[in-house]
Amino acid sequence: MNRFRQLAAVAALNFSNMNERIWPSLVAVFGIACVVGVLLSMLSVTRGLSQAVDAASNPIRAIVVAKGNNNELGANIPREAAAFVITAPGVQKDVDGKPIASAEHLGAVPVKRKSDQLPVRMLVRGIGEKGLVVRPEVKLVSGRMFTPGLHELIVGASAQAQFVGMDVGNKVILPDGEWLIVGAFESGGDMLEGQLVGDIEGVLAARQRNAFGSIMVRLESEDAFDRFKEAIMAKPTVQLDIDRQRDFYRRTVEGNLTAFLSAVAYFLGAIMAIGALFGTLNTMYSAVSSRTREIATLRALGFGGFAVGASVLVEAMLLAVAGALLGAATAWILFNGNLNALGPNVFHLAVTPDLVRVGLIWAVVIALLGGLFPAIRAARLPVATALRAT
Repeated sequence: MNRFRQLAAVAALNFSNMNERIWPSLVAVFGIACVVGVLLSMLSVTRGLSQAVDAASNPIRAIVVAKGNNNELGANIPREAAAFVITAPGVQKDVDGKPIASAEHLGAVPVKRKSDQLPVRMLVRGIGEKGLVVRPEVKLVSGRMFTPGLHELIVGASAQAQFVGMDVGNKVILPDGEWLIVGAFESGGDMLEGQLVGDIEGVLAARQRNAFGSIMVRLESEDAFDRFKEAIMAKPTVQLDIDRQRDFYRRTVEGNLTAFLSAVAYFLGAIMAIGALFGTLNTMYSAVSSRTREIATLRALGFGGFAVGASVLVEAMLLAVAGALLGAATAWILFNGNLNALGPNVFHLAVTPDLVRVGLIWAVVIALLGGLFPAIRAARLPVATALRAT
């Protein structure tokens, strides 16, 4: 009988006797489930933020900000510079012949979070005449569009779910008084969906500003980006940074933030994994001790040490996979799709297949490390010693 046939036979025998050590096995399963569940729940924040960034990113959209700015906040782009950018080569024209571009301003207003009533800040975005043409994914789901020149706003569906007082008909306090929410919109789960949106001139007046924080343009094609950027950079009096929308958001919204959150998740996961490792180690040593008579019988019948030792590792890995799937399922049920606010950014948490694969890899590594020494002990257990133990 070759090694692998022996391994299959011994592994089958192991699992047929699993009921005799069910409680230690469950300890290992639940320990790994906790590790994977916590790890995936924390990583769901970074994955959800990444998905929100990807949802907002369009390959034919570009963002222009003041040189050195790493976000859209502030009012650092003069009107003259904005006019030059909007009419630059490469910007797509609408059916009326006007450039599909929107000079914008981003500010914040105090609100309360629904989940715990804590005061937080949410974003208010002023958009230009072509602001929604630049973003065709924006769809009204209730109410109506705001009227330029009036104190009116529309609100994203994610903001409605996350913050208090965001229903159509509610009022928001800006520096110049009350603004009425007249409609609600969806935009595919991107970050805009967590914001209030209104007319740019009204928002600038309310915040006593006379310059823009960013300019969003729709390009004629993906290849038009270089032509657009070169035309702006060629004018030395215009000090601006130009990025594709995808690159800008990945750099400013993700960047160090997702790296930091991932590092925290893996650090805490590693601490918990050490505990699960010792739990697995104890479980598998216990399994080997309880199977001394069985191992002696198998070795006496001619089964090699490889088959006996490998069967211990197989058992450890199957327990780990069961725990990983349990932890992943728990994380998916409790967190996947839930709204979360990280600073002013509102997005949905995401437990994706990629994260489940990460959890499975962690579980298998824990199983290999936790089952290795018990497997070696089982493989090297002398037949005479095992028989005396019976």
